[in-house]
Order: sequence, then structure tokens, then C-alpha cells
Amino acid sequence: MLRAIPATLMRGGTSKGLYLSARDLPADTAARDRVLLAAMGSPDARQIDGVGGAHPLTSKVAVIGPPTRADADVDYLFLQVAVDRAQVSDTQNCGNLLAGVGPWAIENGLVPAAGELTPVCIHMVNTGGIAIARVPTPQGRVEYEGEARIDGVPGTAAAIALEFPDVAGSSCGALLPTGAACDLVDGLELSCIDNGMPVVILRAADLGCSGTESPAELEANAGLKARLERLRLALGARMNLGDVSHQTVPKMCLVAPPAQGGTITTRMFIPHRVHEAIGVLGAVSVATACMLPGSIAAQVARIAPVAGSHRLDIEHPTGFFTVELQLTLADGRVNVTRPALIRTARKLMRGEVYVPERAWSGA
Repeated sequence: MLRAIPATLMRGGTSKGLYLSARDLPADTAARDRVLLAAMGSPDARQIDGVGGAHPLTSKVAVIGPPTRADADVDYLFLQVAVDRAQVSDTQNCGNLLAGVGPWAIENGLVPAAGELTPVCIHMVNTGGIAIARVPTPQGRVEYEGEARIDGVPGTAAAIALEFPDVAGSSCGALLPTGAACDLVDGLELSCIDNGMPVVILRAADLGCSGTESPAELEANAGLKARLERLRLALGARMNLGDVSHQTVPKMCLVAPPAQGGTITTRMFIPHRVHEAIGVLGAVSVATACMLPGSIAAQVARIAPVAGSHRLDIEHPTGFFTVELQLTLADGRVNVTRPALIRTARKLMRGEVYVPERAWSGA
């Protein structure tokens, strides 16, 4: 017997996933994970028996419900469903699916539309942070069509502004979890940073790469992938993340000088596949590192930090990701506040996703 779950399939930023109401899923975590694995079709490289897209960027779930913080409008729990393993991870935020949370919340009655632009204050349950999405709502309805263009997505759509007022150290407890802007580990200089997404930044050249390779080329480099995974596992505890062997963080990011006129070139491992673009909060962390003297990103980008507003174009395999940062200088220290950026989202399908009854019971 199959059980139906109300679901919306949406593109959020450069990712795609199921948006579900928390009330429609089992309260028990193990049962919830079984249901989501069955819905997405994991574990299977093609996810042929589910609605997953056979790639980490299209095997994602947003679970949305009433707020558990007084200063939020909704709770948003992000769940990464592995493609080829029976694993569901809640260890990170997803800033791409975040772009669809505001529209979903308005259309499902959790937040009333308020004028031409409706602010939605979102509690990101994974790390406890707050994000503010400003959703176009002309005539009191969500507008998905518009002229905003983001690299990695064909065509244009309505712009959704995302602000992150308090994400520094949200996963690791500190913006620089090791206490230093640059560390030496296994003979490599690297920077560990968490401004919404735990990221380890390394010079591509130090690993024998140009930094402009395609994702396929990097994924075919078995030696590189093995070394990055050894580093990732070794850095988990130093970044206050514990044993990360079954986690999707930290992400590993290779950086190089800009190739297309931007601020810096990136290739992001997420953590075992290479992102076709770059994640929202991953881009925020890299952009922040570009402004922190001594970090690997700052050494490569060569930006002189001055107080005020900065727009940084983070290059990735399919274009740019623009991040806006506010900088203040105090006692010789650089402080990054209120990172913001533009994303888009589109509703693709709304209906029901069907899951075998045994997934609920565990039988």
C-alpha cells in the first residue's frame, strides 16, 4: 500500500527539491528519514524509484512549519538525501532551497502577503540562524516571473533578496573555528571559516590544479579527491564538527585568481561531488574569507578591506555569484556584517508524492 504526502517540487537557486510541511512527516527521526529516502528513491544511483534527480543538488528536502523562535515567521529544516546511500543529513543549511521557503510559506498560509514585497523571517533549524527573504507579492500573490538572472539557471525569474544577519559561526561556534585565518595542515596552508556554511579553503595551485578545471575533470582525479577527504576528516574536530565521516560538512573549496573578471575563482566539493556552481552559504563564507587579512582567499583575491559596502563576484564553473557584505573596522579588526544576495525560485509541481507504507512502519 502507498501513502500520499502533500508535496511541492521547487527549484530554489541552483538546486531542486521537495518542499514538505512538517506536520505531514513522522515526528520520529528514523521514520522520517525512511520516508524521505523512499520518496526520493535512495539508495540508487539513478533514484529511478523516486523523485530525486540522481545528483546531490537535486536530492534535497525542505521541511517547513510554524516557528519555534519568537522572532521568526517559520521554521525551515534542510535535509540532504544521499543518492547512492541510505543516508539523510541535517548537518548543514542550504541557502539555495532557502530561496523557495518564503514563497512556499506564503502560498501555504503560514505568512500573509504584505504589499508588493513580503518579508519572511526564516529560522534555519539546522544551525539556529535567521535569514530574511523578501518575496515579490504584487496583488497579494507570489510572483515567480521576473527579470533577475542567476548563473547556473537558464532564463530569468523574480528576484528574491536574502539577508543573513546572524550566521557567523552558526555550525562551528566561531567565524574562524580554529582561531586562525590560516593554518598549516599536512603540509598545506588552508583557511577554515563558517559564515553560514563550514568551508575549508585551499589554493588550487598547492594541489596541482589550475582552479579552472571542470567539475568532471576534478571528480575524475582520484588522488585529489582522496587527499581532500583525508584533510576534511582531520579538520572535523578542529572545526568543532566532531566526526564528519558521515556528514556533508565541511565543504572543501579550491580557489584561484579570477579568470573572468570577478573576485576569486572557486571549485567547491560538496563534499565528494563538485558543485556545478556554488552554494549560497558557501559563497557567503568564501566572500567573507576574501575580506579577512591573512586567509587563503584574501591572499588570492588581494582585496584591501575598507569600511563600507562591498560587492564580491565569486566565480564558479557556470558563472558568478554576487555577494554583498558590510564591513566595519575596529581596533585593527575586520568585522563582516549582514551578508546579502539575490536568488530566484520557481514552483515546478504541486501534488502528492507516494511512499510505501512500510517506510512509515519500518517493517
